[in-house]
Amino acid sequence: MTLKPDINIKHKTSQSLYRKHRFESNMMKSFKEIYENKYKVLLIIPFLILILALLQIGMQYSFTGEFVNKGITLKGGSTITITKTSIDVNELESFLSNKFPKADINVRTLTIAGKIVSIAIDSDAQENEEIDVLLESIKEKENLDKDDYSIEVMGSSLGKSFFKQTLIALLIAFLLMGVVVLIYFRSLAPCLAVMLAAFSDIVVTLAIFNLTGIKLSTAGIAAFLMLIGYSVDTDILLSTRVLKRKEGSVMERIYGAIKTGLTMSTTTLTAVLVALIFVESDVIKQIMTILFIGLLVDLVMTWIQNVGILRLYLERKGKKKH
Repeated sequence: MTLKPDINIKHKTSQSLYRKHRFESNMMKSFKEIYENKYKVLLIIPFLILILALLQIGMQYSFTGEFVNKGITLKGGSTITITKTSIDVNELESFLSNKFPKADINVRTLTIAGKIVSIAIDSDAQENEEIDVLLESIKEKENLDKDDYSIEVMGSSLGKSFFKQTLIALLIAFLLMGVVVLIYFRSLAPCLAVMLAAFSDIVVTLAIFNLTGIKLSTAGIAAFLMLIGYSVDTDILLSTRVLKRKEGSVMERIYGAIKTGLTMSTTTLTAVLVALIFVESDVIKQIMTILFIGLLVDLVMTWIQNVGILRLYLERKGKKKH
């Protein structure tokens, strides 16, 4: 008996693949049509996100007096480091949270090469009496000797001074960035578009970071400074392709920039995601979390907001020539 292939099955399979390919092709055409012809409407998305982010930061400030959740290294406090590693971290944190419900207490592990070497208890206690009460409670829960722990105190004035200096550094970074872009493109509109995209990226990332409930540390501030560099990188790429190059149409140059920019962003996002999954350090996790959020936000701010503004600028420039 000879086995013959079922022609009907082959025909149905080819029809199914054809319909799938046609559907994907139509979807891509619809997306390109909206992206190319409805860019003014698409501009609503990034500006709406920016407004919502500003509202979140404003509400955060009105309720807490601070526009970001500050950690111990920024607002001041104390850290009790315990070298006894047999302690159950979750159980200790639950015990301290129940005993001091109004206090800001965080229990974390410190590791070297994946091995726990000590346990750090961060709190907003700065006065000696407050620290002593907290320490006695820890001793009540765990059997500790004098050699089992050390205490480090950071004053609120030092944290506030560092935070103020960082904000000044951010402002100077923005101004210098604007000057460099203005000199390079010799036009105010592209300069403002790049600065607006970087500003939107920082503000929206900060708002989302606040919603996570993570407390910002000095390492987190470094991540925001890094984020400015990532944001400006893609914006300069886009502006250079669109304004400096003359070959092809405006949309062809934009699509060329998108191809390069998405390759850059995808590579960085993959590396950041790997670090988030496998790295155990809280400091590195905070940096990677901020970068991951910021890079996703930057996709919207660069390829929708900045593209839309540049196209409006070129349209008006073209009308003036005619």
